[in-house]
Amino acid sequence: MSPTTARVTAVDTYDIRFPTSRELDGSDAMNPDPDYSAAYVVLRTDAADGHEGHGFTFTIGRGNEVQVTAIRALREHVIGRSVDELGADPGTLYRALTGDSQLRWLGPEKGVMHMAIGAVVNAAWDLAAKRAGLPLWRFLAEADPEWLVSQIDFRHLTDALTPAEALEILRRGRAGADERRGLLERRGYPAYTTSPGWLGYDDDKLTRLATQAVADGFRQIKLKVGTDLDDDIRRCRAARAAVGPDIRLAVDANQRWDVVEAIRWTGALAEFDPYWIEEPTSPDDILGHAAIRAAVAPVRVATGEHAHNRVVFKQLLQAGAVDVVQLDAARVGGVNENLAVLLLAARFGVPVCPHAGGVGLCELVQHLSMFDYVAVTGTTEDRVIEYVDHLHDHFLDPVEIHDGHYTAPTAPGFSAAMRPESIARYTFPDGAFWAAYLDDRKGHTA
Repeated sequence: MSPTTARVTAVDTYDIRFPTSRELDGSDAMNPDPDYSAAYVVLRTDAADGHEGHGFTFTIGRGNEVQVTAIRALREHVIGRSVDELGADPGTLYRALTGDSQLRWLGPEKGVMHMAIGAVVNAAWDLAAKRAGLPLWRFLAEADPEWLVSQIDFRHLTDALTPAEALEILRRGRAGADERRGLLERRGYPAYTTSPGWLGYDDDKLTRLATQAVADGFRQIKLKVGTDLDDDIRRCRAARAAVGPDIRLAVDANQRWDVVEAIRWTGALAEFDPYWIEEPTSPDDILGHAAIRAAVAPVRVATGEHAHNRVVFKQLLQAGAVDVVQLDAARVGGVNENLAVLLLAARFGVPVCPHAGGVGLCELVQHLSMFDYVAVTGTTEDRVIEYVDHLHDHFLDPVEIHDGHYTAPTAPGFSAAMRPESIARYTFPDGAFWAAYLDDRKGHTA
């Protein structure tokens, strides 16, 4: 191989945390005081074009340092890799990371290590799309179907989706793709917002933000529920009065309930016409979700943001346990595994409405939904991307929302790169913000 071949020269990691708990942004029934955080990774290269790959996985504060350590454990698989080869076949890195037998024992393919793999794999796709000069959604949508299928690990999936079936879905998706791309670039992709519905907000703030969401063009909002039924009834009543009968109102329990409790609680909220109940019970309880779905219809059941891997999604779909698939761009093993999830959902005819919010999740997941529309399912019917109006200003290519729609990104890459000044300020514990905060707290406890 030529000695001038560009290679990955470093894998730099950062523990970045934002103090969102101060305003109760992100608060829900299971996570009352989250500090939105990113275990952040940069793949440095010696490429003449200067491109780097940026990725991260999302946490909510304490433990982010554990996630960063997990990413560092993957360095030996990344440093020294050819940048050209990574761009031509990101799947080689995905297979190397998921195939490390010693690290795999910590999962397998779940938990902290799998999320670390997702961060590194997403950084590789960011690098590949940048070198191609395309936003990731176009990089995927314009890729050869056979090549896309080669990026997917079909182990444990073929009883639900074979490579041949996946290839047929992608080949069908090419019909009309150019027209859909043009429409997407003109109109954008439908969004819904969770910003009014955090559990820590009082009723006045909820009502004000819900009213504003409708004025801003959103046709669906979401409320967090699950701590106190009387409070939830009051808050849903206030939200429904604010948005009227024609706006979809989703509710999200964030895994709070047992199965019987989920059925009872959802029934008690039925008068407010909830569009879906999200994460009504443990994300691992496939049969529990199926039982809830059968009992609460026509309220839909939505889940997936805490699903460990493609196998959980397969089982949710096979068991008829879910009406809405909520993949997460940063929890499973990155783009490669989310390609499998999108194709599984298409195979079963179930819409994908991704989990977003957090820090940077909106920036990432818009690319996956836009690819799904242009090159997989060809529709946005009953499909929306979650939007939360927090922390976008820390990214070099932040999401843009117009009239309740995500604007299609045009900058090359995965929209994952944070501003250097944000990294410097919010790196824990030595960044400027946290150093001042910890010093002040030490002074008060002295």
